[in-house]
Amino acid sequence: MSQQQRMLLAVALSLLFFIVYDFIMPKPQRVMHDQNATTQSQPLSQSSNTAAPIAPTDSATQAPVTNSADTAVNSAPVSQSNIISTVKSKDFIAQFDELGRISKFEVLMERFKNSKDGGYPNVIANNSLKPLEIRFSDAALNAEAFKVPYTASVSDLDVTNSKASIVLTQKLSKTTVTKTISFNENGSYNVNVKLSENQDYFMSPGFRPDVESDMYTFKGVIVRKANEATETIADGDAEGNEVFNGATIVAASDKYYTTAFYDFENSMNAFVTKDSESDPLIFIKGNSDLSVNGYIGPKEYDRLDSIDPRLTSIIEYGFFTFIAKPVFIFLKYIHSIVGNWGWSIVLITLIIRFILYPLTYKGMVSMNKLKELSPKIKQIQADHKGNPQKMNAKMMELYKKEGANPMGGCLPMLMQIPVFFAIYRVLLNSIELKHAPWTAWIHDLSVMDPYYVLPVLMGASMFWQQRITPTNFTDPMQEKIMKFLPLIFTFFFVTFPAGLTLYWFVNNMFSVLQQYYVNSIFAKAKAQKESVKEVSKS
Repeated sequence: MSQQQRMLLAVALSLLFFIVYDFIMPKPQRVMHDQNATTQSQPLSQSSNTAAPIAPTDSATQAPVTNSADTAVNSAPVSQSNIISTVKSKDFIAQFDELGRISKFEVLMERFKNSKDGGYPNVIANNSLKPLEIRFSDAALNAEAFKVPYTASVSDLDVTNSKASIVLTQKLSKTTVTKTISFNENGSYNVNVKLSENQDYFMSPGFRPDVESDMYTFKGVIVRKANEATETIADGDAEGNEVFNGATIVAASDKYYTTAFYDFENSMNAFVTKDSESDPLIFIKGNSDLSVNGYIGPKEYDRLDSIDPRLTSIIEYGFFTFIAKPVFIFLKYIHSIVGNWGWSIVLITLIIRFILYPLTYKGMVSMNKLKELSPKIKQIQADHKGNPQKMNAKMMELYKKEGANPMGGCLPMLMQIPVFFAIYRVLLNSIELKHAPWTAWIHDLSVMDPYYVLPVLMGASMFWQQRITPTNFTDPMQEKIMKFLPLIFTFFFVTFPAGLTLYWFVNNMFSVLQQYYVNSIFAKAKAQKESVKEVSKS
């Protein structure tokens, strides 16, 4: 492989984070979700001429939600704006509407306030499927259920100091539905659903939150199976007929928040349908006496871990989760020592670079060797221009004689890609970085640098690294493209979270120091060779 090809490969691997990434990781998500536009799986009719949602009556393996003109509601459904009960703790405030659903869940923690307006985030998306919404397989009963209001045992409930329960009751013509919800102050809860007679129904943890949005993080449904494997269905990718028997977690999530059901003892039979935009809507199959645990709130690692360590699988790191999760735990450990997430990022970057030092050193040495052989390689190419086979044979003979490996600079880079991706996902998905300060001008590592200092420093460090890295361009156009690469990367990083840009900048600076060290070794070796030649001449 020629020097030009190796450098272009390096460029391609770098741009993988920003271009190819979109094809192998979750697709960019829409910032806002308009449930009013749905036609097939609309969870709640907003007008009198809209069909009520129903569930299948013949098989538990079918999709749990359909719409049919035969089940149209003749009068306007119960209003979701009428609040029948409010639950409060120091961390959240939850409200129940007349359909027995959690229609609002506001996170009351200062560090999670919205950056734009300073308000507390509401995890429940507007005009969407709500947590604890029930849909019956019986079409007539389902239509009635969206017209008959629930009643609450208490109008206000405080769970700040202890666990407490609220009972919601809906009296339908065929059955009476009783929901007993017991809340903990951390946002976890248990819901018990009892029916006075057996009816097939499905209950949902709700549509995914729509609080934090960007192009690069996952939004959709996460299912943890009985074998501990997880499966994700991103917005826009739902087929509407996915079935997961024996699931232990079903969660709908955006970048930082989630609403989930979990049951590690009895498991759940989960079903996914879709709306008109192919966004997933998750349900579990109910019975006459259903008990399941739930959680609504931030995907904060320590909070989920304190409820149940297995809940941390809700935090979605993508394909390299097996590397990303240990990296985050290590990052969190460093933070427990230094007390600042910015300096924690600096330290973990340096530690990982030291661990990968042998690989990067080997790659840099290989690049310097190939640069030294560049004149001989060019001569072979010129001498055997019309005979590719002989030219390749002569080049391989040269590599063997000089102990150079044409792939020596690429293989170390390829081996580092999983680690870089893992750190990338950790810094992009960790809510712990939200409102985490680092310097006098960076007060939130989860958003872009407001003064563009880090992106400019990152671009400058990349340009510096480029200037001292051995190259051997024969094509002027390739050389010009490489010179513009730092500017292109600076443009990419302008809107990236400051924490991620900080990682990349520190990583570049380490590479610069390492390259200087390798260059000095080769400079000394070259000087010694010249000295030997001079002595032999004299």
